[in-house]
Amino acid sequence: MTHTSYEQAFGRAPQATAQAPGRVNLLGEHTDYQGGFVLPTAIPQQATVALGRNGTGEHVLYSANLDQTIRVPVGEVGSGFAPYLTGCFALSGVQEGLNAFIGSDVPSGGLSSSAALEVATLRALRDLADLDLDDVALALLGVQVEHDFVGVKCGVMDQMASSLADTRTMLLIDTRSLDRRAVPFPAGAEVLVIDSGVPRRLAESGYNERRAQVEEAARLLDVPQLRDVTDPSVVERLPPVLRERARHVVTENARVLAALEPDVDATRFGQLMNASHASLQGDYAVSHERVDELVALLQAHPDVYGARMTGAGFGGAVVVLVRQGQATAAAQAVLAEYSEQGSQVVP
Repeated sequence: MTHTSYEQAFGRAPQATAQAPGRVNLLGEHTDYQGGFVLPTAIPQQATVALGRNGTGEHVLYSANLDQTIRVPVGEVGSGFAPYLTGCFALSGVQEGLNAFIGSDVPSGGLSSSAALEVATLRALRDLADLDLDDVALALLGVQVEHDFVGVKCGVMDQMASSLADTRTMLLIDTRSLDRRAVPFPAGAEVLVIDSGVPRRLAESGYNERRAQVEEAARLLDVPQLRDVTDPSVVERLPPVLRERARHVVTENARVLAALEPDVDATRFGQLMNASHASLQGDYAVSHERVDELVALLQAHPDVYGARMTGAGFGGAVVVLVRQGQATAAAQAVLAEYSEQGSQVVP
């Protein structure tokens, strides 16, 4: 039987409960591990984690979404969804058996469901064990969980956005200094997110390979990170593949900065989003033919300013900048042409 609460799963009340939102990124994809600028925003959907001590030598982890329980001895990592939690337990210094209830309405695929899970877990741990962690330190621990326990060499954007962003504004993050500020959405526009229905698994995809390629490109260009490239033409000297990967990162960082100029309206912002998708599809090669089909349909809609894949790629979600008040109608019109098992609108 699927349990809908910690009490149902474990027969007692939790000692700490926390939530964290998923995120969608409007601009700045695959720049955060090169010190670049990014423009994510939080979405209303949240991950919820409830924790309680169980007085044993094992963690008992229950996922309501999967209706699955995993038992992991304290000090071990486990498999399936377990590493997202056991990594948080290990890095926070908690060395006692815990019961954990996990529930989430964040769709997986480009909306940082994993970051939301990590941030929610760390927030609950912060309350449970009275940990001295501010929201930035908590986000950085989530990044370390991805690197050391999940096996995805991600940047800092997802966890920073899940920990610090809200749904009312975009959060401009300088991923090198971690400075950040709220940025309003373009006037007269709203954000629509559509899950393409194409599943992805980053640990088995080319994500880590892309990161290694851009790091090699930075080394060959003799810069600490591709953010430090001042003349975009220098990337053309790189060998094939590295040239394309570096070109995406350099031009994507420039697109974020262009979006911050004072005269940028919804039309111009949408053009930058469209260019971002073309770069992700071509130079960075992380899109998917079905995602490209969905993006093309959206870009052709008269009330859409711009559309692009969001997240690491290889499937997942599409983010759309649409005329205020027209999100539902645009989504319905496009989805009437695009059919994919599991595709859905994230309001």
